[in-house]
Amino acid sequence: MEILWFQSQASNVVHLYREQQEFYGWQMKQFQNRTQLIRDDIADGSVTLRLHRVVPADQGLYGCRFLSSDFTGEATWELEVAGLGSDPHISIEGFKEGGIQLRCHSSGWYPKPQAQWRDHHGRCLPPETENITEDVQGLFSLETSVVVQEGAHSNVSCSIQNHLLGQKKEFVIHIAEKLKKQAEKDKVFKIITEWRAAQRHAVDVTLDPGSAHPSLEVSEDGKSVFSRRTALGSENPQWFSEQTCVLSRERFSAGRHYWEVHVGRRSSWFLGVCLAAVPSAGHARMSPATGYWVMGLWNSCEYFVLDQHRVPLSVRVPPRCLGIFLDVEAGKLSFFNVSDGSHIFTFTDTFSGMLCAYFRPRAHDGSEHPDPLTICPLPVGEKRVLEEEDSDAWLQPYESSNPALGLW
Repeated sequence: MEILWFQSQASNVVHLYREQQEFYGWQMKQFQNRTQLIRDDIADGSVTLRLHRVVPADQGLYGCRFLSSDFTGEATWELEVAGLGSDPHISIEGFKEGGIQLRCHSSGWYPKPQAQWRDHHGRCLPPETENITEDVQGLFSLETSVVVQEGAHSNVSCSIQNHLLGQKKEFVIHIAEKLKKQAEKDKVFKIITEWRAAQRHAVDVTLDPGSAHPSLEVSEDGKSVFSRRTALGSENPQWFSEQTCVLSRERFSAGRHYWEVHVGRRSSWFLGVCLAAVPSAGHARMSPATGYWVMGLWNSCEYFVLDQHRVPLSVRVPPRCLGIFLDVEAGKLSFFNVSDGSHIFTFTDTFSGMLCAYFRPRAHDGSEHPDPLTICPLPVGEKRVLEEEDSDAWLQPYESSNPALGLW
């Protein structure tokens, strides 16, 4: 018995079985290592040829011929190939012509697919562009875009159909939800960008021991301030006031200036800026109205700023290091959490007078070695000291030495 499978004509051998053997050497090149003859029912006159890794070029006219000493038979048929492609993917490209541009992409289709955009009411949306390309295997990829006008920002679907199979694949996008998430990402990126931009104006701030209250001790390098204990092991309550502070040597009347202060795990502190003359004036209340723009922590649990009233702050990650950015001309004082790069609060005011950095460690924490307030160092080679006649000089951009910055 001989069983011959062929394409279009008998000389185009797809698979040949003769005298209980398979003759692979007779196969056309494009069918080699792709065919498998199933002979389980051959005694009943039935055989199956399995073709693996089907490609569009396989479609066309095929035939099967049986030949034996007492029987000859042949059958032919048309083979059609169809491919259902990948799931469509929709991306938001941005705003265009008063609406939102969406793009839909899918690949692996055969024959050429048809695409359709629809709004949340099921109405067809005219495509802005449509492009269909063919790969080396003959499969088609489709990319189409649409501009959804303002007021129709809801669910939008992109469906791609194979008309030969009568099947389609569809993807629905919730524009409002996507835009909300994108807006949140943009907001975070903007905050991080503002923080990074503020760091470009880093200044080498030092503490002025001559301005320190008797209850405070300034380190020899002028970078740290401690709360002293009295002989009885506690602080004098009379010292617990806005005057219990130390100021920076530097004075600021113009320009932009940024510095970082390590607060560690202290339970209470105040940081910010003040008018150079106000601590000696003995104001009863600290606020912008009296020349103080400060942020504080109370009893390890409440972060706040002092305005006309105490304003509590919501802090996602407790800061161990605080970034402070003063923009005199813009009338802004901003606080950043160096631990995670987040923005905490910004004062907006008009600064009239010479300003200096304000440090107030508050009461002694009670531990044997409480964390001081320490001004973080600038990278080696970038450090500059503001001269008296150059108190508003800007520093060159620098990269913070804080390890958290490597994440952004």
